[in-house]
Amino acid sequence: MYLNSLKKLILVCLCTGIIMQAKAQSKTGNSQEMRLTLEAAKIHALEHNKTAANAKLEVREAQEQLKEIVAQGLPQINATIDYANFFGAKASVEAFQGMEIEFPHTSNLVIGLTQLIYSRTHQLGVQSAKLYQETMETTRNKTELEIKAQVTNIYLLSLVSMESQEILRSNIENIKRLKEKTNALAQAGFAEEVDYDRLSVQEAMLKDAARAAERQTELTLNMLRLEMGLSWDVPITLTDNFITIIGYSNFSKTLAKDLDMEENYDYRQMNLQAKLTEQQIKIAKSAYIPTLAGFYNYTEKLLKPEFDLTPNHVIGLNLQIPIFSSGVTKSKVRQAKTRYQIVENQLDLLTQKLEIQEKQLKFNLNNSLEQYNSQSENLKVSQRVYNNVNNKFEQGMVSSIDLVTANNSYLQAQNSYIASLLQLTQAHMELEKLYNSL
Repeated sequence: MYLNSLKKLILVCLCTGIIMQAKAQSKTGNSQEMRLTLEAAKIHALEHNKTAANAKLEVREAQEQLKEIVAQGLPQINATIDYANFFGAKASVEAFQGMEIEFPHTSNLVIGLTQLIYSRTHQLGVQSAKLYQETMETTRNKTELEIKAQVTNIYLLSLVSMESQEILRSNIENIKRLKEKTNALAQAGFAEEVDYDRLSVQEAMLKDAARAAERQTELTLNMLRLEMGLSWDVPITLTDNFITIIGYSNFSKTLAKDLDMEENYDYRQMNLQAKLTEQQIKIAKSAYIPTLAGFYNYTEKLLKPEFDLTPNHVIGLNLQIPIFSSGVTKSKVRQAKTRYQIVENQLDLLTQKLEIQEKQLKFNLNNSLEQYNSQSENLKVSQRVYNNVNNKFEQGMVSSIDLVTANNSYLQAQNSYIASLLQLTQAHMELEKLYNSL
């Protein structure tokens, strides 16, 4: 009994060890660092984003719907087996008094072939299914464009947070260095203790801001992981920076473009919707047109009466002619025409909105370029002012208040410069998105 218990304990330990090792390996695999450029992040998101995957599935569903409608016009074969029991019922023949015929059990196997020969409704249904498939493909393309725009925006926000962290770290290091010098000068009697206290307060404020920026960075990276279909514990390193992104962004070329409505997915979707609505008018009118189908039936008598004149083979045509529908068809045609007019108005309105949007986005990009150039110059001036005040402070020519003020101004200039970078890249991204060239 003791040996059995020992064997069970060893087996449990082995199994536990194997499971823990598998979990460790799985965790190590999930934690492999990903180094991502902006373009690589967009490509990965298109391959693994769940919304993009659903858009592809909807296209596949539309393709199957088209096949279904096409197949409705192809030959259809069905088999039917029936059995009838008349419970000994008999029929009397008046011409022959006293003569009765008993109904025997019957069973038939019927194989029927039908073929739609002409149906205007079916033809229009196939055309509508093709338009619907094209609509779903356009929707998929639009979804992918939205995902690329979302990934771009989150990537840029992540860069802002990381740049802010780096700026704050640099400022904290400078303040620490100045604190050490100020403390030494205060100990020697060449500086006041209050100067050291002011720098300590400034350091504490910068550390709080750095922690907030760190949390913001983690938040934006988690958003990026979600868009890319990654697990939360996958380390991400962004290899692009604002200078790199601006370097390969051709702002002049983008501003020189003109909007091609057919390239805009919103317009294409609405235009396809208008075509589908127009098809509905034709489908409603097709109810006035006859439908012709052919059929062939083969009947095999499994249980048949002794006297049977029913043929085994039957071939024929079936022509359905609409005669009177009490105004139902006419009402459907009017409804379809009204819906088409509504969609046409929506298409005209969308065209106007897109034209206005193009002008506004071009204005935003031009304005962002001016802001970027202005903030670049302002940053250089602020840096020179800070360096000058810092040198004077170290020589005892200005107070710590002047140094803290200059440092805050320089920090504000750095933040404004980063904000202008974000505004510029976002404005360019929005215009590229409108042109479907993101």
